[in-house]
Amino acid sequence: MSTLSQLKPASLWQLFEKICSIPHPSKHEQQISLWIQEWAKELGLSIKEDAVGNLFIKKPATAGMEDRKGIILQAHMDMVPQKNNDTEHDFLTDPIKPYIIESGDWVTAEGTTLGADNGVGLASALAVLASDDIPHGPLEVLVTIDEEAGMSGAFGLEAGWLDGEILINTDSEQEGEVYMGCAGGIDGQAGFELSFTDVPSDYQAFNLSISGLKGGHSGVDIHTGRANANKLLVRFLLDASNEFDISLTELNGGSLRNAIPREANASFVVPKANVAALKEALAQYLATIKANLGSVEPDIDMLLISPEDFEQCWTKACQAAILRALNACPNGVIRMSDDIEGVVETSLNLGVINTRGKKLNALVLIRSLHDDGRLETQRTVQSVFELAGAEIKFSGAYPGWKPDTNSAIMKTVRDTYQQLFDKVPAVMVIHAGLECGLFKTAYPELDMVSIGPTIKFPHSPDEKIEIATVEQYWQLLIAVLANAPTKA
Repeated sequence: MSTLSQLKPASLWQLFEKICSIPHPSKHEQQISLWIQEWAKELGLSIKEDAVGNLFIKKPATAGMEDRKGIILQAHMDMVPQKNNDTEHDFLTDPIKPYIIESGDWVTAEGTTLGADNGVGLASALAVLASDDIPHGPLEVLVTIDEEAGMSGAFGLEAGWLDGEILINTDSEQEGEVYMGCAGGIDGQAGFELSFTDVPSDYQAFNLSISGLKGGHSGVDIHTGRANANKLLVRFLLDASNEFDISLTELNGGSLRNAIPREANASFVVPKANVAALKEALAQYLATIKANLGSVEPDIDMLLISPEDFEQCWTKACQAAILRALNACPNGVIRMSDDIEGVVETSLNLGVINTRGKKLNALVLIRSLHDDGRLETQRTVQSVFELAGAEIKFSGAYPGWKPDTNSAIMKTVRDTYQQLFDKVPAVMVIHAGLECGLFKTAYPELDMVSIGPTIKFPHSPDEKIEIATVEQYWQLLIAVLANAPTKA
């Protein structure tokens, strides 16, 4: 079904197709790492691996380019593993199945994330290494691990491994935009201890699920109005708890803290006398959210089924504390930037809710362009959950990437883009968390910029990449390498 090798630039697409064939979800990058190492050695390139698993590949300058500043091309080797509910796919063993959609303009995957984020960037860096006719100065490729699930590769990057003065991050997702800054972030995990009681004899068991939402990237798509399945389900459950005396036995939703939840489900019991009224209220609720969200979420659906009976359910006090806290937890855009028009300053994603034995955990990801915005939201979230009796811990804080208006590589990219395409690119700050801010910790003098082709709906099975923009991105990348600034 895939004909990617016929697309241009052929070398990039062929490498991307190979990357798709090798399982590489976050935290499980061993197969792709080994393949990259073997591939580089076959080409006679110098490659090494650091203690956390990042890869470093070097290639000498081409003839006549020895006086240029060293450039580091950077990509991450992991991908977000998301699939549709009706798709059979094991991300640890099965290949991604990319294909060109019928219009011929986009590449997507069969029922799963495509991994163009950041597989196409990785493929472009490898294609430059494999080429013998692309002029460039001293060249390095840095391939990090675990960008999507904690940035442990970027956190673990140590001084002394890189020699270049310029870093080009290939993880942006909009052609025609040059990124020179990004949001920082922090993860939060709230834990509730569950308490149980016996289910009364006159209660009936149900399972309620919400599905069909688009989901998406919790940074790039957070401003689009896409619904959060966790929030929608909790809203109904809170009302049903008050009106129909339901008692929960389990609550789960979402799978990644950096993906907007597409699905959620809950199991509960309800007095048999209230079943008819509950079903009527559910139908009214579904009609309401379809009316309010239909233009953004046209496929939203809720399904109520009767499973086997449960012996125990949560106590009323435990349930009330959990539902009220999850309902009160902020979600979505918290504040737009006052400095950069159209850019989100601070946001929060209630990404995961899971019940495990006698504990329920809720995972959130806070993003902000400013530390103060992150801290303010962090305090709000902490207050909400602590008032409900939960224990909440924050971890994995990573800094934003502060824009440098005097960046030489930003100017080179901007001017090169204008020469190639006869228009000025937009110089932007992205709300997503690029690794660049962390690179500054070990390499504070790095001059950095981020570019990439157009990728829509990353972190969801709707992910797709615009074919024409891949060729434009490639043209820009190789032209920037040729125009690299000379050494001081």
